[in-house]
Amino acid sequence: MEPAPTILAEMEEYIRREGLSISQFAERSGIHSGTLSNMLHGRRPIAMQQLDRVTRAMGLAEGYYYDLYIDNYIVDGSSDWRRVGPLLQRCAELGKLDSIRRVVRIVTDKLQYLPALFDTAEELYAKGRSEAAALLYECVAESEKYQHSERLALCQYRLFRIGLCEDQDENLRLANQFESYVERLDEADQLDALKHLADVFASLHNWSKVDELGDRLGRKSDAQYKYRKKNKTQKQPDRPPIYYKLYAYLLRAAACDETGDHSRALHFVSLYSDTSWVELPASKEEERVMEQFKEWATANSYLYRLTAGDIEIIPEYINYVESRENEIFPALFKIIQAANRYKFNVDDILIKFNTHLYYKGQSSRSRKANQQLVSDRYTQFLIELAVYYLTKKKWDNGLFYLLESLESSIKLRSDSYIVKCVGLFEKYRSVAGQQQRNAYANLIGEVQRINEEKDGYMVILS
Repeated sequence: MEPAPTILAEMEEYIRREGLSISQFAERSGIHSGTLSNMLHGRRPIAMQQLDRVTRAMGLAEGYYYDLYIDNYIVDGSSDWRRVGPLLQRCAELGKLDSIRRVVRIVTDKLQYLPALFDTAEELYAKGRSEAAALLYECVAESEKYQHSERLALCQYRLFRIGLCEDQDENLRLANQFESYVERLDEADQLDALKHLADVFASLHNWSKVDELGDRLGRKSDAQYKYRKKNKTQKQPDRPPIYYKLYAYLLRAAACDETGDHSRALHFVSLYSDTSWVELPASKEEERVMEQFKEWATANSYLYRLTAGDIEIIPEYINYVESRENEIFPALFKIIQAANRYKFNVDDILIKFNTHLYYKGQSSRSRKANQQLVSDRYTQFLIELAVYYLTKKKWDNGLFYLLESLESSIKLRSDSYIVKCVGLFEKYRSVAGQQQRNAYANLIGEVQRINEEKDGYMVILS
């Protein structure tokens, strides 16, 4: 049997093949010749920085020897954290997730490494290397699953945030899995967690849950704001406490509007437009937050009056939003929704804002909008556009937006939206051209594939 390969043997073979002395290879690699000699004779393990230098000197790609390094120094070695930690960092930098999985499997049973694994995960998460961080969070969470520690809760929170995607089924699973850990988090993290949970349930249209979470967020943020001066050393939330209190009102207003209680929605709007309770002098960040919520309050006052049937405000509403780029799409969505509900013509508005009928990310002075909410709202918007044009017998426009909405619904894996789209297409199939029928058939094929993954949860026939 041939001996297992080692990095040292590879280095020796390279030096022999190239006809180099140790001093010459040391100069090429930038490693002291004495250090290199000790490494080659097995008297000193190779550090990650040295391994990267050796790899470059041999003309090989970054990370070329990482798997062999795992075999030589992690599996067959002592799994010293001085080697494990830097290896995890470098694998994350190079996107070598399989290598990270190997290392994690090897060190999982070493309980003394859990704090270091968690700290490394936090570093990677802060640097935006979420996939690599998730592997470490999963390891720590699994090892501490029977504990009631804040660290376990924070692992679950990070995994919840990292895992959120366009797939609504997956987002629901993540939200349900994480929710029970909220109360174990630090109080500052609880505010962020409740905010993000509420956003997910809003994208899933679970408005009773949104209202419940909004109420919890409001009470917790109010308490933190009142007692913030008593303990200035405590951990601070991602945003000023007043943001969460105002956002709680915004959540509850949206929940009321979506369930038809428009007067109560306007009541909550009045609460997040009134910031007279904020202690002065406010910080610059608090001032930005207050200005943003006052803008939202004005826009949403128009919006909720419109959904209640007050169509006379549309000219005033349009005049307000056309100079505010981030308010145009929400306005168009509610206007087209109201047009379908109350049967009035908005052709001129759709022509005026034609460039805003396509997907765009949304942001505000209080940062980028939640991606799940934006994707869900855009899909709803496409369905409303399809209904509007099909009702007006503008078949090409209607079928175009209908197929767009079906494609978007499939990306979200939203059964309710898919059913709506399929029902609409079957209703208007007779006016569809062959090209449109072919596009529809292709999309239904994708739906069937997804259904098979769900073990036949829902079957739709074209």
